[in-house]
Amino acid sequence: MLTAVDHVQLAAPPGSEDALRAYYTGVLGMTELSKPPVLAARGGCWFAAGGVQLHLGVEEDFRPARKAHPGLRVSGIEAYARRLEERGASVVWDGDLPGHKRFYSEDPVGNRLEFLEAHDVRRHGLEEPCL
Repeated sequence: MLTAVDHVQLAAPPGSEDALRAYYTGVLGMTELSKPPVLAARGGCWFAAGGVQLHLGVEEDFRPARKAHPGLRVSGIEAYARRLEERGASVVWDGDLPGHKRFYSEDPVGNRLEFLEAHDVRRHGLEEPCL
């Protein structure tokens, strides 16, 4: 039986760790996690915030994920979007998901990230979201 998502892994090119650290900690406000030594030797970085963990692994023939992406729930989405913009990250709003406010951004190596916040769907006559 599945109980939760432990983490999401994204790929990154060799040597991008400093840029990833600056983005995931400085822009998104996540905390870097220490990798076990045997895994740290492979490169990459791990980050966490709340119950979310994102792992960035080095891939020699790297291509950024443009369609595939993690969907990250946030609170105070407008303020969070401003935080990203103030720190130089792109914010592209998308109003196509009923019952949610959401936007997309990209990490410094081009991976797509979705940020979303549910709003009161009952006042819009929509069903409760599946969680």
